[in-house]
Amino acid sequence: MDIKTNNQLGSSDSKGWTRAMEKEMLDYSAKFKIGSFNQQEKKPFFGIDTPPPYPSGKPWHLGAAAHYSKIDMIARTARMLGNKVLFPVGMDRNGLPVERYTEKKNNIRMRDTERGKFLELCRSALDELESEMIDILEGMGFSADFDHIYRTDNPEYRAFTQATFIEQWKKGTVYIGKRPSNYCIDCGTTIADAEIEYKDIDTNLVYFKFDIKGSSDKITIASTRPELLGACQAILVNPDDDRYKKLAGKSAVVPLYGNEVPIIAHPYAKPEFGSGAVMICSYGDYSDAAIIRELNLGEKILIDTHGNMLESAGNELKGLKVKKARETIISLLKDKGLVEKIEPTSHRTPLCERSKTPIEIIPLEEYYINTSKFNDEISKLSRDIEFIPESHRQILDNWIKVAGDWPISRRRFYGTEIPVWYCKKCGEAYLPKPGRYYQPWKESPPEGAKCSKCGSMDFIGDERTFDTWMDSSVSALYVTKFESDDKFNKYTYPLTIRTQGTDIVRTWLYYSIYRCYLLTGRVPWSKVWIDGVGLDEHGEKMSKSKGNVIDPGPLLEKYTADAFRFWAASEGTPGSNFLFSEAKLAGAAKFLTKLWNVAKFIKSFGAPKNIIKYDELLPSDKLIIDLSNQLVAETLASYRKFDFFSASNKIREFVWDVFAPNYIELVKSRAYGEGFSEREKESAISALNLVLEKITLLLAPISPFLAESIWIGTGHSGSVHLVVFPKEETYNPDSIKIMSRIAEFNKEVWTKKKQDSLPLNSEIVFKIPEDLAEFRTDLCKMHKIKE
Repeated sequence: MDIKTNNQLGSSDSKGWTRAMEKEMLDYSAKFKIGSFNQQEKKPFFGIDTPPPYPSGKPWHLGAAAHYSKIDMIARTARMLGNKVLFPVGMDRNGLPVERYTEKKNNIRMRDTERGKFLELCRSALDELESEMIDILEGMGFSADFDHIYRTDNPEYRAFTQATFIEQWKKGTVYIGKRPSNYCIDCGTTIADAEIEYKDIDTNLVYFKFDIKGSSDKITIASTRPELLGACQAILVNPDDDRYKKLAGKSAVVPLYGNEVPIIAHPYAKPEFGSGAVMICSYGDYSDAAIIRELNLGEKILIDTHGNMLESAGNELKGLKVKKARETIISLLKDKGLVEKIEPTSHRTPLCERSKTPIEIIPLEEYYINTSKFNDEISKLSRDIEFIPESHRQILDNWIKVAGDWPISRRRFYGTEIPVWYCKKCGEAYLPKPGRYYQPWKESPPEGAKCSKCGSMDFIGDERTFDTWMDSSVSALYVTKFESDDKFNKYTYPLTIRTQGTDIVRTWLYYSIYRCYLLTGRVPWSKVWIDGVGLDEHGEKMSKSKGNVIDPGPLLEKYTADAFRFWAASEGTPGSNFLFSEAKLAGAAKFLTKLWNVAKFIKSFGAPKNIIKYDELLPSDKLIIDLSNQLVAETLASYRKFDFFSASNKIREFVWDVFAPNYIELVKSRAYGEGFSEREKESAISALNLVLEKITLLLAPISPFLAESIWIGTGHSGSVHLVVFPKEETYNPDSIKIMSRIAEFNKEVWTKKKQDSLPLNSEIVFKIPEDLAEFRTDLCKMHKIKE
């Protein structure tokens, strides 16, 4: 598109800033390759570990778009602070969400589809979803390096992930273990602790009786999981609970099943909860698992990986789903007269964060990374990282205190395959040399592979994939070309900043610090900027599962991307959750239209013939220059902290409350030259242009399209995004008080005219107060005052 770069503000008859104008500026700015990285530039380095967004379905929600617009503000701010910026963009294309999307889209089930075919369908779906996501990112001004998009499912990235796993295997930080694992029946895979969320769910607390062996006594148990009765391994009573002291050390007979279990005094039992006696089952929850491990109890598994009751649960329950089994066993206990009572209760239930279904604890053999061994070290390392805001450091600290080892294997299809084969003869694991992408589920190990234990050359490949965080946790290494370009890596690693949301501190942040440090001996960045999450108008987190996702596309078209970005910046303080309000978005659009019209007004005077020095300006013009210098100082202080909330609101308040209604109105007649000398006129035009230029530069990281349009429309060449912020200059600290006094005086005059039923443009007799005497000429002209 042919852009008249010297006349952009005058090229449209529009009374406001529009999406069509933005698209012109998008085309114009594109030719400057703002997102490209030139290592040879003589500027300080600033590198961003950008979160690769996940194309998981349509639409890409508004909260995510707002989050990424603020990440872009960081990149633009860093450039305008004089840095050369490495701003990579990637796509996280592994894992469960795309599998579920593909199943739904094609009306198929992954387990019933040939794996190769299913992978092709996933890739096709991802390409479609990614295209829409990139369109939104580019359309809202995301200034990353789109010429070099990385994708976590391409062979190069997957080979990189596999290489880092092989290196960790060599370091001895990977192990295979069979232990009680979080298992999502709906997703069909093991999940990590960090992928669990908790929700209070209404259920029933069932009180039922156990016989005491060799006695007529009974003990009442209260449980929300009676379907696990057949897996009961012990009954715990509190050692200080007088009701049960005589029963500790005896055995109870499990109702319906007839086996005996010990009654053990243990502080885990809480006298105030339920009956005060607790049955320990394999496995109701992780507390059960911990007690069974501590007391060296047995294990009996009743639920399979499809959520069905096993034969070990008994003939009456075999084959039933968990919920139906619960109903059935309560009925069986009632028939035997063993149910004492049933109380409604609310139970804190662990859910899979993706499917929102309750997890089961099922012992499975999985690959683990022993992250817990390094938790103290990770805690110490995190002290060297600056958190923005500092308060969000606590999220990581709290997680480190409780984080266990990380199960990294998943029983899914679309992900980076675990590069391991097993000897068919002795079961020993074989890992190939790193360097290429391996798919053990469909290919043989490299030629010449031999078992290190028995010498056999007959292998079977592992069919599992990695947890997707295994890929994204090394993004900082991949974008800095770790192990592939030593010179580039040495220059760019560690990066400057990690940008992300609060919801992935326990996963992406924690795993990244661990993995990158283990592989390089250094933390991957010096700063972490952590944003809040987007909430709908009712304060609920936006998510596809809740059905409250708002498509940002129509809003960008209706209100403009610049307005959307300005709303995102101004809505919440750094790190806080932000509430969507279309009224506030409309307000942001109104402000930008105001600024657009201010710029058009100033452009109508043309550039000043000679920029007048500060000392030669008229008092009103000196005042606005002082105020603009104060704005620059305060806004740059906010930008240096990546505080876009403060920066955006300072700019808006200056334009809306000071520059437009007070200063412009004050000097409008002088700018037109109505009854003023040429020097007085030039003084006003100089000040108007200087202040507009500062506003434009300060606004550029937040609303890049409007800033670009004003920049070229007021006679500047090139792109505003290749210019640094205005330099900080001294200012009169009393200037804000003086302008407030002028605003107060203006209000007095306007009020008087209203009281006297006079039009605002009519003459009025009014006295200029002595403290505003130096502004007398402009005030008299503005209000048509006759003293």
